[in-house]
Amino acid sequence: MAKFPLALRVIFYPLALVAGLLAIGIAMALIVLVLTYPNLPSLEVLTDYRPKIPLRVYTADGYLIGEFGEERRAVVGIAEVPGVMKHAILAAEDDRFYQHGGIDYAGIARAAVANLIGGGKRQGASTITQQVARNFFLTGEKTYTRKLYEALLSFKIESSLSKDQIFELYINQIFLGQRAYGFAAAAQIYFGKPLQDITIAEAAMLAGLPKAPSAYNPIVNPKRAKLRQQYVLRRMHELGYITDVQYEAAQKEPLVVRRELSDYAVHAEFVAEMARQIAVESFPEGIYSRGMKVYTTLIKAEQEAAYASLRKGVMDYDRRHGYRGAESYLDLAEIKSDQDEAIDVALQDIPDAGDLIPALVLAADSRQIRAYRKGGEVVTLAGDAMKFAARMLDDKAPPNKRIRRGAIIRLLKDDKGHWQISQLPEVESAFVAVDPRDGSIRALVGGFDFNRNKFNHVTQAWRQPGSSFKPFIYSASLEKGYSPNSVIADEPIVIPASETGSQAWEPHNYDGKYEGPMKLRTALAKSKNMVSIRILQAIGTQYAQDYATRFGFDADKHPPYLTMALGAGSVTPWQMVRAYSVFANGGYKINPFVVREIRDEHNAVLARSSEVPAGDESIRALDPRNAFLMDAMLRDVTIYGTAARASATLKRQDLAGKTGTTNEYVDAWFCGYQMTVAGCAWIGFDQPKKLGDKETGGAAALPIWIGYMSRALKDVPVQVPQAPEGLVAVGEGRERTYVYTENYKEPEEESLLRSLLPSWLPVPDLRSPPSD
Repeated sequence: MAKFPLALRVIFYPLALVAGLLAIGIAMALIVLVLTYPNLPSLEVLTDYRPKIPLRVYTADGYLIGEFGEERRAVVGIAEVPGVMKHAILAAEDDRFYQHGGIDYAGIARAAVANLIGGGKRQGASTITQQVARNFFLTGEKTYTRKLYEALLSFKIESSLSKDQIFELYINQIFLGQRAYGFAAAAQIYFGKPLQDITIAEAAMLAGLPKAPSAYNPIVNPKRAKLRQQYVLRRMHELGYITDVQYEAAQKEPLVVRRELSDYAVHAEFVAEMARQIAVESFPEGIYSRGMKVYTTLIKAEQEAAYASLRKGVMDYDRRHGYRGAESYLDLAEIKSDQDEAIDVALQDIPDAGDLIPALVLAADSRQIRAYRKGGEVVTLAGDAMKFAARMLDDKAPPNKRIRRGAIIRLLKDDKGHWQISQLPEVESAFVAVDPRDGSIRALVGGFDFNRNKFNHVTQAWRQPGSSFKPFIYSASLEKGYSPNSVIADEPIVIPASETGSQAWEPHNYDGKYEGPMKLRTALAKSKNMVSIRILQAIGTQYAQDYATRFGFDADKHPPYLTMALGAGSVTPWQMVRAYSVFANGGYKINPFVVREIRDEHNAVLARSSEVPAGDESIRALDPRNAFLMDAMLRDVTIYGTAARASATLKRQDLAGKTGTTNEYVDAWFCGYQMTVAGCAWIGFDQPKKLGDKETGGAAALPIWIGYMSRALKDVPVQVPQAPEGLVAVGEGRERTYVYTENYKEPEEESLLRSLLPSWLPVPDLRSPPSD
């Protein structure tokens, strides 16, 4: 047998060995492929892509007010993704995506060389297809087996789907921090805008997130996020995706990152939560992942007006009662400069409260305050901007409240856009408005700030209504034969211990003044307590208790005692606005509702409200004559009485309502309406305590109502109800009123009324100073 020359053997044997090993490797790879490929998971989850889409809540006019689910996601088609976003992703993650077949061998080689030169494993070469395979089918473990499956899955995906289909899956599925899945959701969460409106600089910031959503989160780590963004911009420029001019502009563009993640198009967090609860009760299965939509009855413009008016009313009240001092303090021992990243990190734990922004005091004296505002701006306050807090800058101020370096304060922009020192209010408030014609809630604000206090004061706060309950006693008296011109004595009254069962009761008027006999309409306009008590004595407490249920009140919340005349029972703002709607709509008890309809992911209606509107006699609560007379008396309140500020401010004569102030100024109310909308405002402390002297319903609550109505009635013409049949007009001019036909005796009526007054006492003048 011939032998190879030594020289050939030296060459041939190693080559044969390598070839053999290569053949064995190929054979083994084929065996693995044959055995493994058929067992790879089905791609049905990709071809029939059904992402988890959260439950979303909207206003009646289509504005998003809340979403609920583990994943915040907005699915978009590849055609809807702007080119700048596609290019940013490709530059950051896989610039050869449209060239390779699932595995980028050139990229692997480039990464290997870079890692070898760099002396460590610092670059990867995972393609977009591999990331899709990993996100849909695999875990995050780093093993050779997982890598093999990832590669095989990538080949399978590439053979079954087009490049655009794969890219679309990636764009919608990838996790980008802050519970955001997909770039459309991330654009809204981080920048508050739709994906189509994203800029080059913003696209680069978003495209940098997949590598490490936590490390490059612009909210948590703004500096690292900026570095990553600059890298992506550089890659976009190198690849020719952006021009020199665009590159330079994008590098300099300041990014405004949203830090208040609950900030939707409208502040309606309490209604969003109410809608969520209704949806969950109705459709508990998969409610947070099916993409269901709940449409409420809110009107965006009116909800915004209610929110702004309540916030202003609360802040005005809070400002009237002075500055309480620093909110808390931070240790600044580790802070090296005014722009130290540690300041932003420390402020992250302090939540915003709407437009009340937390800030860290860097320096403070009697002349100025320098503070680092959450978000990166150093604000200098001087003069009027710090006047509100001046007493807490003094060395004599309490050490735990004094404004000094390290103190946390709140900043608020005034009407001119200038920063002012402010504070979180302690008092709470609520406002709700309803369409009295069908019961749809047009605006609802359950408290000053949902993120701070989720207790819904509109539906859950049981409080004494004070004088705002008097109209229901007066309405009951009309059913007992009284009329607006009936005369009752406004004089002190003493209920002996024998009647009260404990100790004598000596109620008094708000201002301690008594005006003698007066008409019912005058007494209601002036909110005379003595008249209300005498009316209740005359008609009977049991009758009044039963009568109040016609308006939707709970009998057991209003014990049949004379204190009912002063509003000593318990109500919620929701009940009050429903009750006042009965006067507004001519006597019908509507059922307020906040959800109009619920739709599924295909926009098919699953449920729709079916409330009975006013006008249906099946829900009549009052004789239409009673409702008409009460409306006339309640309009007197807003024109001549305790709420005269309403008509004077809004410059219209078709407003009706009643102020309410409870004993010791604990609760302040105003409930009122125009024929097309009824609203109720309340202000008080969660742990009941005195609001302060002169903090009446007219002073503290009425401005909130006026602020809302100025928007709700902006384009609504003045209109008053027409007298129904069965009434006879009595008197002229401002004294003109009506009585039930069966109670009218011509011509003795006027003389009978006057016979109840001493001959020397004139009919009281409504224009004398009112009380509450």
